[in-house]
Amino acid sequence: MASKPKDLLEELSHPGPHDVLRGNLALAGLPGAVFTPREGLGLPGIAFGHGWLQPPGRYRGLLHHLASWGIVAGAPATQRGPLPSHRLFAADLLSTLEVLTGVRLGPGQLSVDPEKLGLAGHSVGGGAAVLAAAGGAAPTAGVEGPAVPSKVEPRVKAVATFAAAQTMPPATEAARRLTIPGLHLAADGDLVAPAIGNAEAIAKAWGGPVQLRILDKSSHLAVTEGSHWSQRLLHGKPHHGTQRLVRALFTAFFLTHLTGTKKYLPLLDADVKRAPIDFDPSREAA
Repeated sequence: MASKPKDLLEELSHPGPHDVLRGNLALAGLPGAVFTPREGLGLPGIAFGHGWLQPPGRYRGLLHHLASWGIVAGAPATQRGPLPSHRLFAADLLSTLEVLTGVRLGPGQLSVDPEKLGLAGHSVGGGAAVLAAAGGAAPTAGVEGPAVPSKVEPRVKAVATFAAAQTMPPATEAARRLTIPGLHLAADGDLVAPAIGNAEAIAKAWGGPVQLRILDKSSHLAVTEGSHWSQRLLHGKPHHGTQRLVRALFTAFFLTHLTGTKKYLPLLDADVKRAPIDFDPSREAA
């Protein structure tokens, strides 16, 4: 008998069965952090992009949570200034995936399968994750750099974001080229990257299976942890309820689309409290 969405949400809200180790991406030449299960071969891996002005340490709980469920998670600590290059940030996310698959991550039996890769991010990190999935750039007049072909089949298999922000080149244009699954979570009280002009626009431009959920009682910084000076500039603050939902939904999404398990589909297909499905083309088609 399939588990109920509520039960699956409760299960994935708690840490998984794996002990977690924390490492330093700088040892491979890229500043940042990586969280891994203690051991495991052929594991899925994701690169996570931080929000505007945010250090990766503000997502420690989320990255640790994913690793506890068997997902290796790396977060580059680059492009943290007030005027980040979204294109270079996207390239850094792809470099992080290369590190996860090409560098020895620990003393034990631990490896990431290059066929089980995903991208995630918050705010500009979410927009950069979309760019990275589409090859790191979208064709835009007046912007230097390589253009992406009209249809892209990236090695990245899935993308998940929270409060995704628009980028330059536009994440909405990159989204049109993606045929991989996308999950976009947004905050109903976001005054920095409002859902309507950002996450919703990206989701509705998506070229493949996609879902948008707008979380109530949430804000732009709700997914972050601890305190940081940027809170004097940005609206919102950490929120445990939002963190719980993001952890559970990201885990269900990546386990489903990177490992092939069907166990968590009932959760991904259902409206859940505080995180209803606001847009899903497959539902409208049905």
